[in-house]
Amino acid sequence: MTVWDPDDLTDDVVKDEDLDSEDDADDLDDADDADDGDDEDFDEDLEDAEDDEIDFCVALYREDGVPTGVALEPDLANDFEELIAYLQRIPGDAGALGLVSLDSDVLIAVRVRGPRHVQVFVSDVYYVDTWPIVRDAVEFLGLDPDSSDVPEEGPVGDMDMFADQGVSEMDLEAMFMDAEDLSSEDVAEKIAQGMRCGTVFHKAIDDYWDVDEDDE
Repeated sequence: MTVWDPDDLTDDVVKDEDLDSEDDADDLDDADDADDGDDEDFDEDLEDAEDDEIDFCVALYREDGVPTGVALEPDLANDFEELIAYLQRIPGDAGALGLVSLDSDVLIAVRVRGPRHVQVFVSDVYYVDTWPIVRDAVEFLGLDPDSSDVPEEGPVGDMDMFADQGVSEMDLEAMFMDAEDLSSEDVAEKIAQGMRCGTVFHKAIDDYWDVDEDDE
C-alpha cells in the first residue's frame, strides 16, 4: 500500500528581517495542513453500503473435494480486513473465495489460502471513490487510481486467481469484452459456474437474503 506523507521543511537559522515572511509561510503551512486534514477526512467520508445496496456477500470453497457455499454477514461487505480474517478461518481444500457484489455495479473477490496468501480482484475500479471496501481492495493491490497506469474503469487485480479452479485469466477478460453491460452479479455467477460451484453459489445467495430478512 502506498502512503503519501507531506515533507516538513524547516530552516535551522532565522534572520530578524525574515520573521514576517516566515510568519506568512507558517500561515501557508497551517493552511496546507488543514487541506491535508480535509483530504484525509474525504478519504474517511466514504459511506458504507446500505443493506439494500449489498447484492450478496458469500464464500465459496471445497471441503474434501465437495463444493460448498455459505452466506456471510452483511457487515463483511463493508470491512475488507475482517472479510480476509473470516475467510482465513474457512477450512477449504484450496482456500476460500469471498464474493461481494454492490448495487449490481462492482464485484469484489477475495481469495485466501493460508495466513499470508491473499489475492484480490475488483470488477470495476471506477467505484474506488464510492465504496470503502473497493477503496481498501485497490489499496491492498498497491494501485494508485490517479496514476496513468491504472484504468479509469474496468477490472483490476489478480485476474488469474481463479485459474486453478477452472476460470483462466483469458476467460475472465473475455467476460468483459463480450458483454460491456455485464452486472456484478452476472460476473460472479459466471465465475462460480466456471468453478463448477454454480448450484452452491445460488444456494448461498438465497441463504444470504434469508439471514438478512431474519435479522430485520
